[in-house]
Amino acid sequence: MTIEERLARLEAVEAIRQLKHRYLNACDLKEVETIRDCFATGAIDIDYGPLGRFADRDSFVDLYQRLACQPQVRDSHHGANPEIELIDADNARGRWSLAYFNLDAHTGATRRLGVMYEDAYRRIQGQWKIVATRSTILAEVTGHAASPQAGA
Repeated sequence: MTIEERLARLEAVEAIRQLKHRYLNACDLKEVETIRDCFATGAIDIDYGPLGRFADRDSFVDLYQRLACQPQVRDSHHGANPEIELIDADNARGRWSLAYFNLDAHTGATRRLGVMYEDAYRRIQGQWKIVATRSTILAEVTGHAASPQAGA
């Protein structure tokens, strides 16, 4: 493999890593259009288990807006341990672990998840996009946050 080919591979892996981080950060910040833009247009496969399976990005984004874009919903997504494999110049797959925390600021209800993502990516017009993703919940803990007055 030439140095140019090696560099192209490294740049592709980094672009995919940035894509996934952009997606997770956009979920925390409720940046709906950024979330939408992380996925390819047309037929794709988003399988988020109990949340549902979606054949296009708009169906998923509609559900995301209804569930997450509420003032009381606070989320934190921390993606780690990426394993990104280039299949060819325009296709790749990846596996990520996710530590997810959710707080309902009105009720104090909390939910922590350990999740494994399995993704497929495609370079479309020079930009990497998610074309398939599946999340599997590995661990879940629910609870209640301490009352703000508890420590006063």
